[in-house]
Amino acid sequence: MGTSNRRLATIQPVEMTREPLRLAIQNKLDSKKSISERRRLGQFATPSGLARDIVSFGLTLHNDELLSFLDPAFGTGAFYSALVDSAELNNISYAKGIEIDPYYGLPAKKIWADMKIDLELHDFTKLEPEYKYNFIICNPPYVRHHLMDTQDKIRIKEKTYQASGIKLSGLAGLYCHFLLQSYQWMADDGIAGWLVPSEFMDVNYGKEIKQFLLSHVELLRIHRFDPSDVQFDDALVSSAVVWFRKHKPIEESNVEFSFGGTMEKPKIVKFIDRQTLKHESKWTRFPQMSVRTAETMEVRLSDYFTVKRGVATGNNNFFIMNREKIEALGLPFEFFRPVLPSSRYVHEIEIFADDIGNPVLPQELFLLDCRLSENEVQEKYPILWSYLESGKDSVSKGYLCKARKCWYYQEHRDAPPYICTYMGRDNTVTGMAFRFILNHSNAIVTNSYLALYPKKNLLQKIVAMPDLKRTIWKMLNDMSPERLNDEGRIYGGGLRKIEPAELLNVPIPQIAEILA
Repeated sequence: MGTSNRRLATIQPVEMTREPLRLAIQNKLDSKKSISERRRLGQFATPSGLARDIVSFGLTLHNDELLSFLDPAFGTGAFYSALVDSAELNNISYAKGIEIDPYYGLPAKKIWADMKIDLELHDFTKLEPEYKYNFIICNPPYVRHHLMDTQDKIRIKEKTYQASGIKLSGLAGLYCHFLLQSYQWMADDGIAGWLVPSEFMDVNYGKEIKQFLLSHVELLRIHRFDPSDVQFDDALVSSAVVWFRKHKPIEESNVEFSFGGTMEKPKIVKFIDRQTLKHESKWTRFPQMSVRTAETMEVRLSDYFTVKRGVATGNNNFFIMNREKIEALGLPFEFFRPVLPSSRYVHEIEIFADDIGNPVLPQELFLLDCRLSENEVQEKYPILWSYLESGKDSVSKGYLCKARKCWYYQEHRDAPPYICTYMGRDNTVTGMAFRFILNHSNAIVTNSYLALYPKKNLLQKIVAMPDLKRTIWKMLNDMSPERLNDEGRIYGGGLRKIEPAELLNVPIPQIAEILA
């Protein structure tokens, strides 16, 4: 996709722009709507500069003389404003915006009342295309799957399949459905640019999106913004812009991956062949990382460890307490297990134990872990029964608790010898976002940690050579930050996260050398 074929945008005179007016109205509307409410509806307004960057680049990809423009999540019209300021008005043959929320849609109608744009207040996922557009630009609503109404999610999922032939996972957010449903609104050879969270490139529910991009359209470019340069003040996400053409993909073609800077002037660019992308599960490796080879895939942490997320209690405030509270309530200590505090309160990387196996830490916490039935508790432990009853109409109705066989039963976990922090930011000294903790105690961990359990072959060697436990711990902490970051995920503001399956996929050839 050489720059020599890109048609340069024509900038309109400054006095013709109404972006300052639109932006003032947008800011006023946002200030009167709480951040929590906008997050619930997935409403994150596109900054003016970012909208201009995206639209200007999109125009360089466009081959048609006349533009037919569509924004399925219009808001107040950031992309249309950028288009009007960047393209000759007589080159825009038709424009349409769709906005579900009248709170933004009605003011938008006033802003653009004298322009040749059809603004419709409607739910995009309930509409059928009455026209085919050759230029679609959108920042779709970022609504996570669990915030979508169940029946509505079923309807939207079926609509997505009808529009694209792709069956999305039930875990896919609303933005994924917008992207796929737009396919039937596109003219042949039309261009689409989607400003979306970059997480689709790594997570399981993103597999179908990647399948669509490789098999249904000509994927042109994916630009990922530097996560340390947050694009949205009110959303902690790492953003990407996905560009594709409605055209049968060319098998031998490469896809341009870019990172940082702007669309026109990225910091890093690399072209990746489509066959590599078909077999690579983590597209956020590119363009910074190289294509995996057989050698780099040789020895993984999964060869020696099982990794599990820590216990999700269902309500930490109810189930986790310190010794003083347990004693003050008169609760039987036999139903409590030691548990580490949240990772932000644990600065140690080695947890020692007292004479009975409890961790030696400034904050001593215990998890209520009772496996007796309600009848047994009521009969034998009336004080414990009274405490459980206090959570019967609140805690027991929580998402996790109500799904259990008995609402207060906790997941079974053994005390892990090795613990990895689940989230973090790059340490200014070590460069590591994640810490590996050596655990000598009987403490289990909550879901702010990952628990590492040696597999049988490794466990036998540790039992036979006790010093090996500490050697492996040091080796885990001595891994290069890039090795872990390459498998994990990164969010806006530089927050990193690594899931159990991702940690298991980390290359660890040193352990094979130690055990040889």
